[in-house]
Amino acid sequence: MVKSWLKAPRPILADDLLAERSLAGDMLAKQTLVERIYLPLAKNSPELRETLSAYLESGRSLESTARELFVHPNTVRYRLKKISEIIGWDATGSREAFVLQVAMVLGSMSDTENRKKAAE
Repeated sequence: MVKSWLKAPRPILADDLLAERSLAGDMLAKQTLVERIYLPLAKNSPELRETLSAYLESGRSLESTARELFVHPNTVRYRLKKISEIIGWDATGSREAFVLQVAMVLGSMSDTENRKKAAE
């Protein structure tokens, strides 16, 4: 598992590998990521969730994100700061952006599954 994060500090806590554990099929890690990252954003502000998704999908480009959302780049900066305050993760760092990307995908998949179950 440590090979997945070559520059990791030693020792590594299990929570530091939530993204890797999730990708390896660890259901507890998946649930933890969704609960710690996706759900707080979904509950606090769908706008912040949309901003984070757009930012990560644009390759962490402030300008591209701003164009996609039709806002000023400073608005994106402000929202990223708010996101960091809410979830405690900084999307501007490469390692944290990876973890956030995994959490956002898992949360989106969870939302889709919940909607399908509700429709049945």
